[in-house]
Amino acid sequence: MSWSARNTHRWDEWTLPALLAAKGEQRVSLVVPARNEEKTVGEVVARVRDALVAPLGDTGALVDEIVVIDSDSTDHTFAVAADAGAVVHRAAEIRPDLGARPGKGEAMWKSLFVTTGDVLVFMDADLLDWDTHFVPGLLGPLLTRPEVQLVKGFYARPGLDEATGASTPYAGGRVTELVARPLIALLFPPLAGLVQPLAGEWAVRRDHFASLSVPTGYAVELAALIDTWRTHDLDAIAQVDLGTRSHSHQGLHDLGAMATQILTAGWARSSHSHHAATIPLTQFLPGAVPAVREVPVTERPPAAPLLEAP
Repeated sequence: MSWSARNTHRWDEWTLPALLAAKGEQRVSLVVPARNEEKTVGEVVARVRDALVAPLGDTGALVDEIVVIDSDSTDHTFAVAADAGAVVHRAAEIRPDLGARPGKGEAMWKSLFVTTGDVLVFMDADLLDWDTHFVPGLLGPLLTRPEVQLVKGFYARPGLDEATGASTPYAGGRVTELVARPLIALLFPPLAGLVQPLAGEWAVRRDHFASLSVPTGYAVELAALIDTWRTHDLDAIAQVDLGTRSHSHQGLHDLGAMATQILTAGWARSSHSHHAATIPLTQFLPGAVPAVREVPVTERPPAAPLLEAP
């Protein structure tokens, strides 16, 4: 039986009572890394809080805490998330002795210092078409299969292929299709069965995540997959069909920076090595004016030693 046949699930395979029973004394933290997402983060927090944090009858809550890590927002993300019921931390203010770096991965790494969950569920803050079953769906394999360390979500993404007009419901985003999939095919073919390797909705055992080196930018998802496969085995990874999801889109130049971070993380985990803190990426503005941006490609070390009491 293939890895995909053994380890691909659908979100409705588990009922809430079954997950609550499997959870036992474990704690679950929902972590939402956010930067300038005042329009959507409140609904993400409020809907999960109402469905999964509020006591489910006499059986308790599936999610014990919702923690938003605000990554240098310049809008009202912090206040909106707090008003919706989340515990909100500014990434730069968590363990200031460790310094502060920009990026999604930094926010997720810093979450280890302010959460209490034995299991962490990550969700993006810019969701537009989603439902609260994402959370129990991601928890299913972790709460019922002790060998699983990390669970990736995948979903149908509404839209058509721009070139052919054909429906491509399970295609990833532009960076997934043009960068991550070719990179995996070339350097990490055992991971080719992941439907959406860069999906922002995933879950992981706390101890395992704390043992990983974490890229501070957008390469956190790919790096976690590669490192989980290498430190455990492929069956430590599962994936769950979550149904349908859509989100806001970034500009092409920002996607270029994202792709640079992902390529760097993949390169560093191949037979090659990489030691620079930034990569100069040349892009072109209107009028063919060159613009060089320094793309940060640093990584945080495993957090486990830093989580130990002094």
